[in-house]
This record gives sequence, structure tokens and C-alpha cells, in this order.
Amino acid sequence: MSLALVHSRARAGVHAPPVQVEVHLSGGLPSTQIVGLPEAAVRESRDRVREAILCAQFDYPARRITINLAPADLPKEGGRFDLPIALGILAASGQIDRKTLADYEFIGELALTGELRAVDGALPAAIAAAHAQRRLILAPGNAEEAALAQHADVRVARTLLEVCAALAGTKQLPAAQMPEALPLQPADLSDVRGQQQARRALEIAAAGAHHLLLLGSPGCGKTLLASRLPGILPDASEAEALETAAITSLSGRGVDPRRWRQRPYRSPHHTASAVALVGGGSHPRPGEISLAHNGVLFLDELPEWNRHALEVLREPLESGTVTVSRAARSIEFPARFQLVAAMNPCPCGWAGDSSGRCRCSADAISRYRARISGPLLDRIDLHLHVPRLAPSELRGDAAEGESSVTVRDRVMAARARQLQRAGQANAHLGQKETLRDCSLSASDSDLLEQAMERLQLSARSMHRILRVARTIADLAGEVAIQRAHLTEAIGYRQLDRGGVGGEG
Repeated sequence: MSLALVHSRARAGVHAPPVQVEVHLSGGLPSTQIVGLPEAAVRESRDRVREAILCAQFDYPARRITINLAPADLPKEGGRFDLPIALGILAASGQIDRKTLADYEFIGELALTGELRAVDGALPAAIAAAHAQRRLILAPGNAEEAALAQHADVRVARTLLEVCAALAGTKQLPAAQMPEALPLQPADLSDVRGQQQARRALEIAAAGAHHLLLLGSPGCGKTLLASRLPGILPDASEAEALETAAITSLSGRGVDPRRWRQRPYRSPHHTASAVALVGGGSHPRPGEISLAHNGVLFLDELPEWNRHALEVLREPLESGTVTVSRAARSIEFPARFQLVAAMNPCPCGWAGDSSGRCRCSADAISRYRARISGPLLDRIDLHLHVPRLAPSELRGDAAEGESSVTVRDRVMAARARQLQRAGQANAHLGQKETLRDCSLSASDSDLLEQAMERLQLSARSMHRILRVARTIADLAGEVAIQRAHLTEAIGYRQLDRGGVGGEG
């Protein structure tokens, strides 16, 4: 029978759905037809495959060749199917034993010389192959990335001829090896002079995975503070690091196996579009919010961002996922990031500064702040004014603050309490979990109600205040939320008091 079946993997978001490459040889004029919703790069594989087979000293069948990529309704893209197509043709023509293909999966683009080239999405393919209990063969360029899937049996081949020799039992392919991870060397929080309240807010944000907005004049240290957040965050678990690495693999940027356990820190420019943030394209790829999954997304000069680009952040901030829909298909990417934003208080940047240099009118300040909508501000847990430091606090001999190591120990202890109590960080609690874990005394409930009336807070803002208060209590090692914790959490809604609003 002139029919062969080869296992491979497609690319669909962070998943790698299985694809069966079916190759059938029949009589008729010599031709090669590929069906199964292939895009242009897949259709062009017939020419690459033909030359690669000939260069490997095999015969290319002078028959009618039909190649079906199943399932037929799943779009196929890129050159990742070159290797399985070539092996299917060789197996269907009897040049290799088709029975040896059953326990393997193959991905890889073929050069005309028969060499294997790397493709995007090798890590999700390795994880999926491990679940299917099959061995994966791929190019050397994907070896270190695929080796991150520690339970997968990944083998590396340089050429089509080496793959065929391994299937015939005459050559042993080496296993993919993961390089030694580099030690974490994040920027240290001790570099931040003064700014005790801002350092406190940063610690609370790290402990509970809360979103943070820093408001202050130019040069007061907003960007410096944001860059120190990754250094005080708890270590990413292996599952979190693998998921983040899989997203990076799909983006085409490649995964650095030496830094794969480090939490991502993304800081796109304020001219970035909405598509750059959430992802998209004719073949959807992850955007900045997904590349920051399980890490930090820093948006500087927040009012200068395009209004539409900011508004697309609303749903991901709540759900932790983003769905990119196109005419052909819809892809869901994870987007559980921690937002840190920074902005000036007015167009000139000096409103409220002790120097009194601001000349912006009240209307100009109101219009500037209204570029950030109320619903978006609602979703940011901590709003904090960062004052300009006195020159004496910036001297070289000025006292340094606590180091990242010291602060991180407190953060990890607080996060451990949260995981033991609810299995997740406080910022991710749902409504029921919030009411259960953030209960208040009768007098404190009255205080919160008064604050809601005075600041005109929404129910969402109230729940975020409760979660922040819960985190403050966890940092203090308290079982119940005390009044001091609640009043501090209310104090971090500074922009609500400033009357920043917008469209609902």
C-alpha cells in the first residue's frame, strides 16, 4: 500500500494541536498536491522537499503524490511540515519503513541541501509530544528551547539523512540538552534613595500582585522604581516559567534557555498600537501583554498613549487572558501580567511641586488627566504620588534604603500566606473569595462605606481596596484586617480623590 502516516504539530496560540501528515502515491502524471488548508509557505514545501530528498541520495517518486494535512479545518502555516512531508513521501514509496514512524513526531523546515532549520513554537510542540508519549525530532536550532520541557524525549538531527538513519536503527540521535541557567541579577531596590512611601507601595504591589500607578514630576524616580519591581517578586514556578517561555517561543523572538526562569519585564514605547499590545496579525501572534505574562508590564507616560490602546487593557486586567479574533480563527493568549504605569501630574509635569513652577490651568490639568478613563483607573489597585526628592537625599553619602533581598523575604512570606489561604495572590481573588478572606469588623465596614460615598468609588474599587488591605495585613503577619490596614489601602486611591475620570 502506497500510503504513509506521519505525526507532527501545528501552532495555535500557546497550544500545539496534532497534525497527521497523510501521504498517498497513485498512478497518473507525476505531480504533488498538498491539501488540508495550507498557506503559501506550506504549499511551497513541495519544492523544498523534492530537492532535499534528492540531495539526501533518495529517489523522488515520479508518481501522483497527494499530501493531506489533517484535520482539514485547522490552518497550517510556515515550513514546520517540511520534515514530516519528506518522511511521508519516503515511507509511502518504500524507501524507509513506515512502521518506525508511529512512535515519533517531527517538526522542522528543510533547506534544499536537506539540513534542518529551526521553526517557531518548538516548546509547545515538545510539551504536547510528551503528553502524547511520543519522541520528538527537530532541528539543532530548537534543541535548547525544546529541552525546557523536561518530561519530553526530544532528539536532535542536523539533516534529513540523519533522521532516516535513526529510523533505520543505524544512528543514535543525541537528546536535546538544556544549558545551565544564569543566576538572577535584577536591579537592586537599594539604588532608590528616599521615597519611603513609594517603596512601601512597591512592596505591597509585589506581595499581592497588585497593579500600580505612579504619579509624579519628571525625574522623581518613577521609572527607577518600576524597574526594581522584578527583583522583589517571588520566583516563578516551573509551570509559570514554561508557560511564559512557550509564549515567547510563539512570538518568533526565541527563548533564551539560560534566563527562562526569570519573570519578564516589558516596557513598550507609548507610540505602540493596540495590536502591538494585545497581539494580532493575519496569523495571530502574542502582543506585549502576553509577553509580560507572569511578569511586569511597565507603561510610561500613560496619558501620552493612544486612548484606544489603553482601553484594550480593560478586559485582560480583569480576566488574565486576551482573545484575538480574525476571520479565519480565534486564538486565546494568556495575559496575567502585573501593570505598573507612570504619568506626570499635568502637561508640564510640575503640578503640585514645591517649586511652584507649574503654569498649567485647571482645565488643562483636567483634560490631561481625563485621557485616562475612569474604568481603566478603577482596575489599578494602587495610585501613588511620588514627590521630588530634596538634593540632600541624592548625595552620594546619603543613606541607602533596604536591599531587594530584604524586601523580597517579606514579600515571599506574605505571598506564602496567600497561597496557603486561597491558592492564589490576593489581586486574583474573585468576588466570593474577596468577601470570604477580606472580612471587616462592623466599624471598619462603616469606614469603608463612608470612603466610598466621599470618593464616589465603584464596587470594583471597593473590592480592590479590600484586597490591598488583605495584602497589607499579610505583610504584617495578621490573620484579620485591622483598621490601620484598611485606612492605608484607602489612602492608595489618590487619583479617585483627584477627580480623574472619563467615559464609562
